[in-house]
Amino acid sequence: MPYRSDSGQSARGNNLDTVRKHNLSVVLGLVHRRGPASRSRLTEATGLNRSTIAALVGELVELGLVVESEPSASNRVGRPSPVVAPDASVVALAVNPEIDAVTVGVVGLDGTVHHRVREATDRVPTAAEAVAIVATVLDGLRADLASYSRVVGIGVAVPGLVREEDGMVRLAPHLAWVDEPFASELADATGFPVLVANDASLGANAERLFGAGTHASDLVYLNGGASGVGAGVIARGAPLTGIAGYAGELGHTLVNSAGVRCHCGAIGCLDTEVNQGALMRALGLESADIDEIDRALAASESPKVAAEVERQLGFLSVALRNAVNVFNPQLIVLGGFLGSLFEAAPARLEQLVTESVLTAAGESLRIVRAELGSSLLMVAAAELAFASLLADPATIAEG
Repeated sequence: MPYRSDSGQSARGNNLDTVRKHNLSVVLGLVHRRGPASRSRLTEATGLNRSTIAALVGELVELGLVVESEPSASNRVGRPSPVVAPDASVVALAVNPEIDAVTVGVVGLDGTVHHRVREATDRVPTAAEAVAIVATVLDGLRADLASYSRVVGIGVAVPGLVREEDGMVRLAPHLAWVDEPFASELADATGFPVLVANDASLGANAERLFGAGTHASDLVYLNGGASGVGAGVIARGAPLTGIAGYAGELGHTLVNSAGVRCHCGAIGCLDTEVNQGALMRALGLESADIDEIDRALAASESPKVAAEVERQLGFLSVALRNAVNVFNPQLIVLGGFLGSLFEAAPARLEQLVTESVLTAAGESLRIVRAELGSSLLMVAAAELAFASLLADPATIAEG
């Protein structure tokens, strides 16, 4: 089956020299997103001939973007085809500001998370404080960064509305950021190129490429964290962004007309009714990561916890019903504490959604937990930083 690009269009190569840039992008993208592949597999997947693949791989090796190795022993007759893999020493920096911490990661082109540093804060960080924290963490990693062959830049996953064209954070309600030029300020502070996007939209793309949605063309991803609930939509294999990049804000879907007022000004948003803080209070936790929440839910026999899980699943099912009826996805992927809620009672959430969606819209639906776990937003933000390199390997790598 031919490799397909992020847009969902066929990414078969072309043997004409005039499309060398495209062919390099296809080959690098294939091994980046699908893992190591033999030259023969690349030939089959791209539709290019063996000599063209050999030339393209040779150029990518010279650019320091892929490495070749001998395959493991097999029973196949004939000379085995070398295995091509992305070079793990080519890295991107990943940043995720939240209301209680700023996390910085170093992610290889092969998807390896080399470092993950979570700097907890005693209050919600301002944009300027988040920039300073990232700069300080990177100063501490300077010796490690020098050991990599290339650092392509910084990708930032922000829990809020981000203007696509320039990385302006228009509104991150839980962070209380309004019209913050975060991309330019972080670039000035670190010296790296910076790209910024909504965390859930990036998470949706990461799960589609590397996680639970690798075989899904249409999915809705919802992530729950300390800064609320966000969502991203993949339609026909491509991210659904809207005219300025703000699409997919299912956290502000109405789920309770008798609810409380949300940060956005509306009443009864999913973001207020399905809440990590409320779940942690029921569990008696002051601070915890997702793994700790999972363990606490699995161990709990408290009726109070069971009631809170049921309450939140009920409101979550309303939002999922809306998403299914509007987008008709084949897959819903739940990340963060939403994955914990789902794991606590998967049959119950599936029942609530099945009973309320339009039958035709939901007949092919599956609900699953995100597969990338605590690495998800690091991988997701790094993918944003890798985008230019993947689109034009020769020009970017030589620059």
